Amino acid sequence: MPPRTARPRRRATRDRTRGRAAGLTHFNAAGEAHMVDVGGKHVTTREAVAEGVIRMRPETLERILAGGHKKGDVLGVARLAGIMAAKRTAELVPLCHPIPLSAVEIELAPEKAAVRCRATVRTSGQTGVEMEALTAVEIALLTIYDMCKAVDRGMVLTDIRLLAKSGGRSGTWVREE
Repeated sequence: MPPRTARPRRRATRDRTRGRAAGLTHFNAAGEAHMVDVGGKHVTTREAVAEGVIRMRPETLERILAGGHKKGDVLGVARLAGIMAAKRTAELVPLCHPIPLSAVEIELAPEKAAVRCRATVRTSGQTGVEMEALTAVEIALLTIYDMCKAVDRGMVLTDIRLLAKSGGRSGTWVREE
């Protein structure tokens, strides 16, 4: 076996200036992107709630609610797309951990010329589910856009944000409006 060569040591102060000092956990001491090691974290029940809105012309919403869309039940398909997206977040966001989800709930609420999507995602694990909740919202809204773009290309996805998260060492966080 060849002898091990010693790696040059870096000064800790220099290492901390490349991302870690700024609280960016997805970078190592050398400033390289890496997946955070969650092996030492405790398994806890974790939940995240995210929300977003797709704004559209009133007649587009009327068509969605009438159910006579040629592609079928728009909100039902969007709900399924959001659930599927939450389950596949680790395939879409490069440094996310693949985690088993215990629940994904997608609520789609029609409003005046808009549909509001709220996703609630739960797991028992070593890392949170914020990214899964945000991904579920985004993909559910994109599905509505895809299914309705033939009649309204001017739709706008907006206000996609995390509303709350709980579990883990950092505990509970709730967005203050």
